[in-house]
Amino acid sequence: LIGASPELLVSRNGMQVISNPLAGSRPRSDDPVEDKRRAEELLSSPKDLHEHAVVVEAVAAALRPYCHTLYVPEKPSVIHSEAMWHLSTEVNGELKDPNTSSLELAIALHPTPAVCGTPMEEAREAIQKIEPFDREFFTGMLGWSDLNGDGEWIVTIRCAEVQENTLRLFAGAGVVAESKPEAELAETSAKFQTMLKALGLNDSSLNEK
Repeated sequence: LIGASPELLVSRNGMQVISNPLAGSRPRSDDPVEDKRRAEELLSSPKDLHEHAVVVEAVAAALRPYCHTLYVPEKPSVIHSEAMWHLSTEVNGELKDPNTSSLELAIALHPTPAVCGTPMEEAREAIQKIEPFDREFFTGMLGWSDLNGDGEWIVTIRCAEVQENTLRLFAGAGVVAESKPEAELAETSAKFQTMLKALGLNDSSLNEK
């Protein structure tokens, strides 16, 4: 498995905990004016703000039992990778129990609505019925935890599975009631660019193959 995930599921450093859910995205543009417009549009989009809020609320609810203080910003910010703009909220907490490990926190958080949907059980059943492929590592979690319980875990998105001479790339988009198929397809296609560029490939080179 190789990847370049932008999404921090959880990190623990001593008693400090951070989770940085991302939900709600726009492809970036080579035109600086258009690129800025897309970021501003994302930050004011009711559909994307709702999608993001659902994920943030679930993350906060999962962490709250483990923390005696938890700070959740009222509004998201926008962050960017080379290919995408994302709505981002950094949730910070202080643990109640020093024995709570980063792995325990990661298990409590995963899967978030960003990759599974909500309500979780109903969404999981729908995914199993509707999706025509096995996600395998995609939308899982990957990370490390040391003997003190410190560690960092990410959501396995923007990734590829390597088998001998074959690469299988994965990317996806969150679907809500207001989603438009054309926009979600464009978003997913843009997300593939992260791995394609890392591999020195682009759409035209793939078509030539």
